[in-house]
Formats: sequence, structure tokens, C-alpha cells
Amino acid sequence: MVENQNDNQNQPRRKSGNKIIATAAIVGVVGGLVGGGVSYYAMDQMNNGQANNTAQTSISSSSSKVSEKSAKNGGTMTAAYNDVKGAVVSVINLKRQSASSGADSLYSSLFGDDSDSSSSKSGKLETYSEGSGVVYMKSNGKGYIVTNNHVISGSDAVQVLLANGKTVNAKVVGKDSTTDLAVLSIDAKYVTQTAQFGDSKHLEAGQTVIAVGSPLGSEYASTVTQGIISAPARTISTSSGNQQTVIQTDAAINPGNSGGALVNSAGQVIGINSMKLAQSSDGTSVEGMGFAIPSNEVVTIVNELVKKGKITRPQLGVRVIALQGIPEGYRSRLKIKSNLKSGIYIASVNKSGSAANAGIKSGDVITKVDGKKVDDVASLHSILYSHKVGDTVNVTVNRNGKYVDMKVKLEGN
Repeated sequence: MVENQNDNQNQPRRKSGNKIIATAAIVGVVGGLVGGGVSYYAMDQMNNGQANNTAQTSISSSSSKVSEKSAKNGGTMTAAYNDVKGAVVSVINLKRQSASSGADSLYSSLFGDDSDSSSSKSGKLETYSEGSGVVYMKSNGKGYIVTNNHVISGSDAVQVLLANGKTVNAKVVGKDSTTDLAVLSIDAKYVTQTAQFGDSKHLEAGQTVIAVGSPLGSEYASTVTQGIISAPARTISTSSGNQQTVIQTDAAINPGNSGGALVNSAGQVIGINSMKLAQSSDGTSVEGMGFAIPSNEVVTIVNELVKKGKITRPQLGVRVIALQGIPEGYRSRLKIKSNLKSGIYIASVNKSGSAANAGIKSGDVITKVDGKKVDDVASLHSILYSHKVGDTVNVTVNRNGKYVDMKVKLEGN
């Protein structure tokens, strides 16, 4: 299972100067945070190696020349990079630091402080984390930027470092934790380039792509790495219980790349980098397994975020628990009478909600929706999210050993 990045945002890694880098991906199956602290020793060794290589390859002959033609004809993806480099930005998450004394801070942390005079309102804004973003539209005097929700999560303010080095204030237009996407806006006068989205449905395994972003923060802004599409549509499970279909790539994705662009050879953004598998379930280190949110889904989400500021998803109006995750000893405490080993137990039903109106009761166990078996919350969400608010679905529940079919009109969240 790949954990959703947002779930690990509360466990940031610190760099020198108290700066925290928003990781581009969270650890895979079991888990620790990817990227962690920067190994300056390793970087020194790499720098020394590069210096040695330079020394070894220098040519003493004064008659030798470097071909200008070969220097100008860069890699095959250079043109694609030029199409997006001015649209990829660094996103800076700012948090207000408390100016209260150590004793006051300790008291607040232990007992809480609801005082309106809290210094949290007047404390200095400081960089909490950094990620990446892509300017994709210029409209109505604003420039719109897509990034990951976990990059700006918990921020008191957000700034954007443009490709030209200028830092400007940004406004959060909307965000969605389920897809881990967010939209920011800046004054249109600062926009010099916008990126174009490509059709992610046409991706193929083995296709060359580049990842553009700010690994390790704005210090390395506009970094580009190259790889291939390992899988155009890989379904993964996140720690929040959701299932996501993502693009798998081996292009290097590092802490700070979150929200950056995955670009095809035509210079089109075909994904927003979001996650990375760093460790298998048995603790084995994993390399070259990054994941991006497909551009077709990104376009759908950002359009609704700009229009409404949030995403409305269909739901039944119930609180549920997957039976397979409940130990036998807890069944009696939860008053679960069913002997079923799998299904979705309904812990409570919202009064006057869609499920209640359809006759669904607390204690029922959902076994199928639209004739499809549901064993966990992820499979339930997958079926529901394929519908729209107002659609009617057929829900099969087990009630006291008997199966009952009911028609439920989906409501919005």
C-alpha cells in the first residue's frame, strides 16, 4: 500500500535553518517518510567525484576544440523542457511561529490555549515546507497554479517562487485531500509562461518523460530528471483507504518535487508528481518507483476547484467500518451481530440522509453495490465515486442473516 502524502505532512524532515521540505512521495508499503534529511556527506562525495572527473577529462592540447554543433543539439527532451520550464514554480508553505515564552508555549501544548490574544496571530511567518507547482492558466487577471494538497496543507500563507527568481504571494483557490490536488492563484502580471496539459489516456509503457520541479526545495528549482512511463495506469491503495489510479515512472522524484510536472516529449504536462514508493513491505529499499496524478483527472479536479473551491463527491450518508479489519473481540463491543467475515458494517446512519430514506439501518452490512462485491472502504468508494450526486445505486445489505436490496439516491458530501 502506498501512503497518501498528505497523511505524512505532520512528520516533516528538517534541513539546516529550520526549513522543512515537503516530500514528493511517501513511503510505500510499510513506511517511513521518503527523502528525509539531506546527506551532505554524500553530496560532498559526489561533488568531489565530479571535480576529479573534470580534472581527468581536461585536455591539455591547445589545438583541441569543442564542437559547437553538438553542444547546441542537446538531449531529445530539451525542447520539451523549454516548453514548461517557465511554468514550473516552487511553492512555499509559510506558518506563523508563536512568539510566546517557553513557559507559555509549554502550558499551551499541555493544556491548550483558546485565547484570542494568542501570539499565533502576530507571530512571524516562516518557511515550513517547500514543494512545486505548475502554472497552467491565465484568466481574468489571475494566473492559476496546480500543486499537491499536502504541499500547502496547514499553511498560514503561501508564496510562489517563479522561474525568474521573483517571489510573490499566492492565494489558495481550492484544495482536495482525496486526490491530493490544490489550486493557487497569483496576479496575472507575474505569469510569463503557462503549461499545456496532454491526454493521459494515450500514454504507453516505455514512453520517455521528464519530471520538472524543485527537489530539496527552491535551492534546486527547475531541476529536470528523465525516465520512462513504467505503467500508464497503476492502481494503488493509500493509507487513507482510497484507491488511486496513477502514472508510474522511474524518472527521479525527490522531496520537493511534489506538485511538479511530469512532461511528455511534446512538452505537455501529462501528470502531477505526487508520490513515491521507497520501501517494500519487508523493508527492502526501492528505487525508481514514482507516481503522478494523470493529467485527465487533474484537469477535471482543477476546473471544479476554480469553479466551486471544493470537490463534491457522492455518498450514502453513513459511517462504516470494514468487517475484515475488526478483531473478533471487538465485535460484541460494536454490537455486530452478523457472522459475515467480509463486507462493510454500518456503524451509524445520518438522519434524513439518503441511506436512512432508503431504509438502511445501523447494524446492516453492505455486501454489494450495483451488483459489485465490496470488502473494504476503498472498494466502496471506488464504486460510489464512479457515479454523480443524484444518481441511484442498488445497495445489497445483510440484515440479521437475510439479504435485502435497496435503492439509494446518492447525496453530496
